Amino acid sequence: MSQVSNSDGSAKYAIELQGVCKSFRRTQVLSNLTMRVERGKTFAFLGRNGAGKTTSIRMLLGLLKCDQGEVRVLGLDPATEALKVRARVGYLAEDQQMYGWMRVHEIVRFVAPFYATWDHDLALKYLREFELPLATKIKHLSKGQNVRLGLVLALAHRPELVILDDPALGLDPVMRKQFNRDLITHLQGEGRTVFYSSHLLYEVEPVADEVAILDGGRLVRQADTETLRRDVKQFVLDRVALATVRDDMSVLELQRAGDDVAVTVQNAAAVRALLDREGVGYRVVDLNLDEIFAAYVAGVNDDDAGAAMSVEELAPQR
Repeated sequence: MSQVSNSDGSAKYAIELQGVCKSFRRTQVLSNLTMRVERGKTFAFLGRNGAGKTTSIRMLLGLLKCDQGEVRVLGLDPATEALKVRARVGYLAEDQQMYGWMRVHEIVRFVAPFYATWDHDLALKYLREFELPLATKIKHLSKGQNVRLGLVLALAHRPELVILDDPALGLDPVMRKQFNRDLITHLQGEGRTVFYSSHLLYEVEPVADEVAILDGGRLVRQADTETLRRDVKQFVLDRVALATVRDDMSVLELQRAGDDVAVTVQNAAAVRALLDREGVGYRVVDLNLDEIFAAYVAGVNDDDAGAAMSVEELAPQR
């Protein structure tokens, strides 16, 4: 890493990865992953299942070591300083396991001694806010209650960085969306850095500051949300006209749109100038972040008919 951050709390970046590679036997899971997450930001880490998101998170927590590259969390190396990292990080995952035979109040008392900064009053505050039954055994809690209890355990030590690995995955869509937005808004209000891993961006789109898209273990785009919305647009134009300008467009996705072609590009300003210069008629469609994410990973799945079509396939038949 060109410049390793200090571990005294003055590090500008909460997370830094430089040239990170990871393989399991002959399968490469991460390939030259480089990204930075600024302190105080809400960062959406996006990718389909199997893209390498969970592997990346395990490295951040010191549960896995990279084969190549460097990882820093709050200026610390999690491979050699895992306990220091975990003392300053809150982590909540969808599949997080807790002792089912314990009661709610028992697991809170059990976890507290592991953190020097544990705030018992804050834990009680969260327990009341989440309406968790203190005397109920964990195995008898609902899915939603389990998620909220995990959140209490992840936040009561006042972590500087909160890592969320799709924690509300098992909830129904309405509850999941509300939970994620309320949670992130709350954490933002406290000035926390939030690293949110998911394959569904629409839930956190209104509150995400920056987005990284991972596909096949590679980082395909990292940018703030406004830049993504500005750069990635869909242009609808005539099929024949497309063939004349295609080489100068940074195309992410091609789809049929009746007699026209819908072209998603990642250099919208340049494409608009090109089409105007060439006198090509077009219509611009703004995309939400979920649609932008889908465009970046389109064409990999054979079931995505139209996602990887060539200009020749889209040309009108004579």
